[in-house]
Amino acid sequence: MIRVLVVDDDPFIRESMRVILSLDPELEVVGVCGNGKEAAEFALLQQVDVVLMDIRMPVCDGVEGAKLLRSLDRPPAVLILTTFDDDEYIAQAIRNGANGYLLKNVPPSRIISGIKTVHEGSVLIHPDVARKLVGMLDATRGGDPGKALAIQGLTQTESQIVRLISEGQSNKEIAAALFLSEGTVKNYISDILSKLELRDRTQIAIYYLKL
Repeated sequence: MIRVLVVDDDPFIRESMRVILSLDPELEVVGVCGNGKEAAEFALLQQVDVVLMDIRMPVCDGVEGAKLLRSLDRPPAVLILTTFDDDEYIAQAIRNGANGYLLKNVPPSRIISGIKTVHEGSVLIHPDVARKLVGMLDATRGGDPGKALAIQGLTQTESQIVRLISEGQSNKEIAAALFLSEGTVKNYISDILSKLELRDRTQIAIYYLKL
């Protein structure tokens, strides 16, 4: 059973999420909170596996909430709910330890599967805004992500592929951009996953965004 905490400043959304998530036998909604500070206080006292949290809230938003939750001795996975115009919040939330984010207009089944995904240790990033996020983080990270990737033992080509993956490009698009065959790109990605100890290309994207 996955113990879920719902965090949103809108009482209607909190209760709606409670009802929707309770329909899945693998999920248990253990509580609801109105902001990130309340969520951290709740998780400090009770076991929480996944926090499903809005990003724009008074008192303590999802960005600060993610930071507080990740500082706990037993930090739960944090899945942010957001909208397309929350780009600056999303970037900060990812850097503060959020495991991923979903757009608020996704169907309930997607929210449920997203909760299960982050609970398993995977990360979740919506491809429609990944490209925009990469540009934002490049402008604010203050360092050279290529150097950071090189420290991890990646070659220049592998570093380029990591960046292109984070922008949501397919293997075919990456192959065309780097003048490689799709088979070669697949081999590179396998090597990247091994070197960075990651499981899939979604985790590669999050890894790059957090540099």
